[in-house]
Amino acid sequence: MNKKLTNNIPKCKFCSSHLNQTFINLGMQPLCEEYVHRDELNQMEAHYPLHTYICEKCYLVQLQEFVSPSDIYHEYAYYSSYSDSWVKHAKDYVDLMIEKFEFGKHNLVAEIASNDGYLLQWFLEQDIPVLGIEPAANIAEFAIKEKNIRTEVKFFGRETALYLKEKYGQPDLLLGNNVLAHVPNINDFIEGLKIFLKPGGIITMEFPHLQRLIEENQFDTIYHEHFFYLSFTVVSEMFEFHGLKVWDVEELPTHGGSLRIYAKHIDDESKPVSSQAKNLLLRELDIGVKNIEYYSSFNENVEETKRKILEFLIKAKREKKKVVGYGAPGKGNTLLNYCGIRTDFIDYTVDRSPHKQGKFLPGTLIPILEPNKIKETKPDYVLILPWNLKDEIISQNSFIKEWGGKFVIPIPELLIIE
Repeated sequence: MNKKLTNNIPKCKFCSSHLNQTFINLGMQPLCEEYVHRDELNQMEAHYPLHTYICEKCYLVQLQEFVSPSDIYHEYAYYSSYSDSWVKHAKDYVDLMIEKFEFGKHNLVAEIASNDGYLLQWFLEQDIPVLGIEPAANIAEFAIKEKNIRTEVKFFGRETALYLKEKYGQPDLLLGNNVLAHVPNINDFIEGLKIFLKPGGIITMEFPHLQRLIEENQFDTIYHEHFFYLSFTVVSEMFEFHGLKVWDVEELPTHGGSLRIYAKHIDDESKPVSSQAKNLLLRELDIGVKNIEYYSSFNENVEETKRKILEFLIKAKREKKKVVGYGAPGKGNTLLNYCGIRTDFIDYTVDRSPHKQGKFLPGTLIPILEPNKIKETKPDYVLILPWNLKDEIISQNSFIKEWGGKFVIPIPELLIIE
């Protein structure tokens, strides 16, 4: 499928300032979720610049938009329900919201980027009305048919918010997990939040924390779907610009370190700004998120990580060791393509999702097999690509120790677990 390039003038997507300062340039890469079918192996793959900038005016870290969201999500392969720990995280969130805010059957909960219904199913189980908004039609269909989640197949923004408000009314809880970084028109998205949210309602958004990305070298979380890499400070300022106030925050372990923000209409005086929110703003100011020098050391740390990963793989292959991967996540594709790792280093990878099995990783063309292939081939090393799920994966595959197999964690620094 030919992808249509969009406007690539380097301007900030929030404040429109010119972007002159590179954050990290990971070269030309394919779309991380564009898995290759067997009959496409001899076809050319489209590659786009994976070049992130830091705005010197508002300090928003961002990618240019080379590929439109409609191209990225036309056949999306990520189904949230195949991660047990992520589904548990969703259930814990639902339990917390019901306990904290006493949501019940007279409230409406709406989720933006609701995926396959992995989260809304828990509200529905408590007889709380739900609405999913999901741009990937194949995943929305699964949520509707398999989980009975009322779902609109739409990209969220101002126009969608007006449509949903008219059709369903306004939600008491409007949430989005790992979506705020995925929308190129961030101003249109936040304006939509403002329009759709009921007066007195609550917004929660979860997204990876830029501080964790920098300090723990999480360069593989940069890919074309993620247009933004967000600090609490910048998100708070963007919301306030659009008439919303971030009044609370939680720091979470998910995705290598995420934030869950709570926002309200700016004129809603019933929810005071928490000490956690005030303290995180001060902490980010102290570490330098408003200082361009804070971002300057990231590039060298990334290059050193690449060298260490390649040194390990070269040594292992020279010793005739068998190395395989576990998982086929977007972050893994960024890492493998940036490091130039193909089947000369990794024989195959496995994934629990049947929607990925039998296909090949974009760019590297490493085959994706079923997890039981590990028991059949008994590799010496299993490289965990979704390192944020390492505890879950190690627990599920502890049997590799029977033949002396070891796990390898690539991020934040190469670690071999025996």
